[in-house]
Amino acid sequence: MADQLEARRLSFELRELLLVGLGAVPGAWLRWQSGVQLGPHLGGSAGADLLVNLVGAFILGFLAGPIPRRTSLVLLLGIGFCGCLTTFSSWMLDVAKLIQAGKPAWGLVLIAVSLVLGIACAAAGLALSRSVFRSRLD
Repeated sequence: MADQLEARRLSFELRELLLVGLGAVPGAWLRWQSGVQLGPHLGGSAGADLLVNLVGAFILGFLAGPIPRRTSLVLLLGIGFCGCLTTFSSWMLDVAKLIQAGKPAWGLVLIAVSLVLGIACAAAGLALSRSVFRSRLD
């Protein structure tokens, strides 16, 4: 009996790991490609990082809504995909680079724009999720 429980627990953990991994690979790939493909058009890495962080905030906001089978989607899209797509550390590095380049005002602008638009994107994602799934739950 204990062996069966242990096997079920291991199977469940492997399923969770698989979901996170399946989301992580495209998230990391998109983040990398956003810097390579969009960075030159968005003013460098700061613009590309801002874009992926806003997309991630929207997706996480959406996942926070009343979605059926939420746990699996949070593992796949929230932890896996958005965990690799978004970047706090690169955002901080972008701000530090602007300060060291003698552009501290641009660093503050990047922080302010990221926070305001990030919160707006998360709120928009949550509102969309509630709009889509509330009608299905009623």
